[in-house]
Amino acid sequence: MATFARPENALKRAEELINVGQKHEALEALHSFITSRRYRAWTRTHERILFKYVELCVDMRRGRHAKDGLIQYRSICQQVNINSLEEVIKHFMQLSTEKAELARSQAQALEEALDVDDLEADKRPEDLMLSYVSGEKGKERSDRELVTPWFKFLWETYRTVLEILRNNSRLEALYAMTAHRAFQFCKQYKRTTEFRRLCEIIRNHLANLNKYRDQRDRPDLTAPESLQLYLDTRFEQLKIATELELWQEAFRSIEDIHGLMCIVKKTPKSSLMVVYYAKLSEIFWTSSNHLYHAYAWLKLFSLQKSFNKNLSQKDLQLIASSVVLAALSVPPYDRSYDASHLELQNEKERSLRVANLIAFDVEPKTESREVLSRTSLLSDLLSKGVMTCVNQEVKDLYNILEHEFLPLDLALKVQPLLTKISKLGGKLTSASSVREVQLSKYVPSLEKLATLRSLQQVSQVYQTMNIDNLSKTIPFFDFSIVEKISVDAVKHHFFAMKVDYMKGSVSFGNKNLESEGLRHHLATFAESLSKTRIMIHPPVRGAPKSGETHSDLVETVEREHRRLLARKSIIEKRKEEQERQLLEMEREEEAKRLKLQKITEEAEQRRLASEFEQMKNQRILREIEERELQETQALLLETEKRSKRKGKRPVLEGEKITKQSLMELALSEQLKDRQEMEKKLQKLVKTMDYLERAKREEAAPLIEADYKRRLAEEEALHEHEQQQEIESSRQRHAGDLEEKKRLGRMFESKSLFHERVVSRREAEFNRLETEREERINQIIQSRKQEREAKRKSLYYLRCEEERQIRLHEEEEARKHEEMERRKREEAERKAKLDEIAEKQRQRERELEEKEQRRREELLGRSSTGPSRVADLSAMPRPVEAAPPATAPTAAAAAPTPDKYVPRFKRMSAEGGGAQARPAENDRWASGGSIRKDDRPSQPGDRWRDDRSTSFGGGPPKSTSTWSSSRTRDR
Repeated sequence: MATFARPENALKRAEELINVGQKHEALEALHSFITSRRYRAWTRTHERILFKYVELCVDMRRGRHAKDGLIQYRSICQQVNINSLEEVIKHFMQLSTEKAELARSQAQALEEALDVDDLEADKRPEDLMLSYVSGEKGKERSDRELVTPWFKFLWETYRTVLEILRNNSRLEALYAMTAHRAFQFCKQYKRTTEFRRLCEIIRNHLANLNKYRDQRDRPDLTAPESLQLYLDTRFEQLKIATELELWQEAFRSIEDIHGLMCIVKKTPKSSLMVVYYAKLSEIFWTSSNHLYHAYAWLKLFSLQKSFNKNLSQKDLQLIASSVVLAALSVPPYDRSYDASHLELQNEKERSLRVANLIAFDVEPKTESREVLSRTSLLSDLLSKGVMTCVNQEVKDLYNILEHEFLPLDLALKVQPLLTKISKLGGKLTSASSVREVQLSKYVPSLEKLATLRSLQQVSQVYQTMNIDNLSKTIPFFDFSIVEKISVDAVKHHFFAMKVDYMKGSVSFGNKNLESEGLRHHLATFAESLSKTRIMIHPPVRGAPKSGETHSDLVETVEREHRRLLARKSIIEKRKEEQERQLLEMEREEEAKRLKLQKITEEAEQRRLASEFEQMKNQRILREIEERELQETQALLLETEKRSKRKGKRPVLEGEKITKQSLMELALSEQLKDRQEMEKKLQKLVKTMDYLERAKREEAAPLIEADYKRRLAEEEALHEHEQQQEIESSRQRHAGDLEEKKRLGRMFESKSLFHERVVSRREAEFNRLETEREERINQIIQSRKQEREAKRKSLYYLRCEEERQIRLHEEEEARKHEEMERRKREEAERKAKLDEIAEKQRQRERELEEKEQRRREELLGRSSTGPSRVADLSAMPRPVEAAPPATAPTAAAAAPTPDKYVPRFKRMSAEGGGAQARPAENDRWASGGSIRKDDRPSQPGDRWRDDRSTSFGGGPPKSTSTWSSSRTRDR
């Protein structure tokens, strides 16, 4: 290893070796100088040496030497001038980049030079044979030979610089700049593998930064400047990852940003969060995770609406429409249905992990966070006012897909809306952080959702349906695709469906009367039928209301159900209270145990710490004593050598020698040596001064004589050169005169030629001028015609537009008149119905009044005596055509009113009167009277009274629904 007295000597030696072509030796010389322990004090020469050193490393592509040199230089200038290291590293990266670009340009130039038609003319036979045998093209071979080595060296340069600057707080800006340049290198040359490694390197640097917190120059992430630099680096990493379509690495970058914010417990600025959620939505859309994509869009919309005051209404409308369409693109069923416990647990962990990224909680609380779902997402859209900002087409689509029940027309109504939505979107203004929104990408998902909704609603209404009819209701897909969509929905129990290709039908099964959807529709249908029945046959006043009994029963059941639910809730609360008490007791016992364990561990740690501190102090004292002993021995040996060399008295071994005494002795010796050296130098200076003065005195007259001689020679030379120049000028002038005389004969020919050329060019100019004027006139005429045609077309379009507006207004007026006419007709029809109903009620009142009068008459006749009631009830109805001979017999056979006689005894007693009774017992004879029941009517026997009055000779008591309908028919 070469040694140098001063750093300048090492630099001079390296330059000499470079000049003679020995770059390797120059690099080794500088490397030995940099790694030597002898030159650890920083000077400006060290910086120049490092500049030369990195230039040699770049020229020779010695990345390992460059790394070793930069690490050594960092330790030299860390505490003195850290800016010098920054300059050296920038120079190093600049040289590497220039070399790589130069190699790339040379390869391109070589490729262009090889791109010729005749291969045999430019290539040697051995080159052609090599190209055919190796199977390489010219570009691939040139890249492998020229570009690839320099790109490898440039990549190694970035890695080296990042490794050197990873834990230096004063070079954070340079670290961030290097990372950004490495990202741009990967983006420019599509280096995906290197990009993944670069992200992993930066990730490991941050992990080590948090792991080793007690380092000397460790960056402080809580500082705003440092945090901003690290955040900018991660966001640049996220952008490059999405541009390179490395979605897995982009998601890791998202997690890096979230982890960095969790470390410092701080949320970044809203401008950065917009980029964060925009990239997150792209990642989730690429991974076909529509639920998380919609949540990311919702967060992005909230940020834009809250913090971007310059956002236009159109841009906000597009973003809101994208949020709603993304939410509608989420499948309407739960994919975790029928999943295993392990799958559910993994899905829950993944959902919580993604929820942390979307909600961006720097202090996550797992127990209070709700799981993301489509239902909660749609409720958030309504609560946060997203639906008020969307386009009308999107709002109509949302209402049709989520709120309306159209089993056969849903897909047909959705299709034109999707056509209009697919044309919306485009570039947003510069005020928006989102550059572009395209709503057409949601159309396939919305078509799938419309298909699922149609199948779901059809399954609730129909039990069996023809495949052709079902295909007509869903115009988006063929039936094979519809079948694939339905398989996934049936798998997750969204609806039940079976396809029978032999019959050409689709069966919707497994829906009994207790299912929610069918029960809802049946209840609605029953309510509609009940209202219709009441409108056709209004209930009669005073009639028994069967609904009251049912309502009492329903209230009793409901009350009993509530009582059971209350009892169940009380039992559950008691169980929960008991479990809570047990948990509290266990928690208290665990806290006591942990507290005792913590006290024991702290005491043990204090004891170990005190023992370690004592051992450390003893070791330090021992090392100090040993070091002082070694230094004393070294000073003693050096002092003895110096005293022997100078012939002085050496230090006696028997004397008491200490480090202090040896240092004083050495200082005194050095002082004496320095004084002697100064005396010698003064004497030498005086001698050299006398010698130089004598030399100059002797050389002065010789210099003067030489000056005079040189002056005379130069004057003679000047005169000679002047004469030669005059002679050559005379000869040149005479030759020019002869040449003029020789060329004078051609002057007339030259004049004729000049005139001929000028006349020809003038004619050509006139012709071109005429053509130009004609062409301009034609252009003017054509433009006049175009303007005239344009004015006519505009006039026609304006007239057509006015006509369309006029037709539209007339159509609106016609519709309005038609609506008014329908309203008048409806009012008239309603008035007629009211009049008919009033007449019906009037008729019923009259019938009721008649019945009331008849009852009063009956009650008035029966009030004459108590025995009169028995006589009236026992007396048979008079017969119109009875013979007179039977009257005495009937009177004689009549029983006394005080005793009840059964009917069969009365008939036997009457005897021969039985032959005269067929006419009396003919109940269905037309115009004849019908026999009443012989049994006396009881006051509470309401049914008997109704029957007797209905079929007797008197007027009916009341009209039922059947009787009123017959009356209206007559």
